[in-house]
Amino acid sequence: MPNSSIDLEFRASDNHLLACLPPAILARWLPELEWVSLELGQVLHETGARLTHVYFPLTAIVSLLYPMENGSSAEIATVGNDGMVGFALILGGDTTPSRAVVQSAGGGLRMGAELMKHDFNAVPAVMHLMLRFTQALITQMAQTAVCNRHHSLDQRLCRWLLMSLDRLKGGNLIMTQELIANMLGVRREGVTEAAHKLQLAGLIKYVRGHITVLNRAGLERRACECYRRVHDEYQRLLPDRTAT
Repeated sequence: MPNSSIDLEFRASDNHLLACLPPAILARWLPELEWVSLELGQVLHETGARLTHVYFPLTAIVSLLYPMENGSSAEIATVGNDGMVGFALILGGDTTPSRAVVQSAGGGLRMGAELMKHDFNAVPAVMHLMLRFTQALITQMAQTAVCNRHHSLDQRLCRWLLMSLDRLKGGNLIMTQELIANMLGVRREGVTEAAHKLQLAGLIKYVRGHITVLNRAGLERRACECYRRVHDEYQRLLPDRTAT
């Protein structure tokens, strides 16, 4: 756990959005950034609840889910070391109908909502950066909706795995089939079948919730065009992004 400004600066650079800030702004934010451990299944903000913090994941992935009245839900976007959880604050709202849930445990940094709102309104560099990230996130949401309507579960699973990998270091994921099914809004049996196909094709190894990508290039070829469109939009709007 970081315990000094030097540690925090090192950690902050692991989040692409923070790394893109002007050095003077990041230096001013460092004392306000708090290291947090993000546990699997932890809810960072609930539907309709007032947002008190924004989160910058470093080694964790957070899913933005839209819940239904019957208790079911589906993922509309994922945020990892590419961005920030809590973007509703900069759009003028203190609440959001979505729920933010940690889908892959790890660490992150969080900052109070008031500082984010103040600097978004007062510092043009912060506003422009956050708006570019928000546009990229909205693109991901829109592409996810199209993908869920027009592409097979096999293709959607490939897209989801690739997007998760882009937001983590390494080629390993810890994801149960039940969790993946909930994120994709499908039945667990469908995920089991799709994952089995990918394993038979030599693209992944899946053992007791541990997914190892064996052939990323093959996974990209098997995915629909939605993955590449979202990836390219992040590259266009946040060109220093280090994920590949």
